Amino acid sequence: IMFLSDFKLGHYMKIPPKSMFLVQLVGTLLASSVYFGTAWWLLTSVEHICDPSKLPEGSPWTCPGDDIFYNASIIWGVAGPLRMFGRLGLYSHMNYMFLFGLVAPVPVWMVSRIYPEKKWIKLINVPVLIGGAGAMPAAKAVNYICWISVGIFFNFVVYRRYKGWWARHNYILSAGLDAGVAFLAILLYFTLQIGNINGPNWWGLELSDHCPLASCPTAPGIQVKGCPVSQ
Repeated sequence: IMFLSDFKLGHYMKIPPKSMFLVQLVGTLLASSVYFGTAWWLLTSVEHICDPSKLPEGSPWTCPGDDIFYNASIIWGVAGPLRMFGRLGLYSHMNYMFLFGLVAPVPVWMVSRIYPEKKWIKLINVPVLIGGAGAMPAAKAVNYICWISVGIFFNFVVYRRYKGWWARHNYILSAGLDAGVAFLAILLYFTLQIGNINGPNWWGLELSDHCPLASCPTAPGIQVKGCPVSQ
């Protein structure tokens, strides 16, 4: 899907499909080699990597995405969906979300038919909104705030006032923002984090999402200080 989405982006930018395919092929080979070498180097050089309980305050090596992938492997592999989301599991009620996803677009469609003069109602895409929540386990609330702020500014304000600039530079800007994060991460590591300088001591440096109940157990009868006991 990501490969096809890149082809679609190349189509919008008037890039020939052959050139796009060659770039994808070379990029995949190069990226896989760099990823493997970088992962090997980090695992052998960063002490207590991916172990937040032993890492210093503000360390970036907590590996939230890897934790989510590992937990998903346990859920769908070791435990099995029947013991998680079936009649034997604690989260069987989550299956009602399939029904919610099926029905959720209907009210938006009905309201758009009742108020056809309200053009903004047709812009509400419920599948996109629900699908966007899929990145929440690894991301934090601050990530979504940044994404929404940048998206609204460039796709609403800039699009309405400077449509020519938007049409010419918006996709390039998107790629630049993604690349900028990667380059800045490398720069911060070699200038600050390699010397265990992880940032100023403030509440935003904490690794948690500032929701203590999120780490509470959900199994019935388990007592943990500061957490409600599930029945």
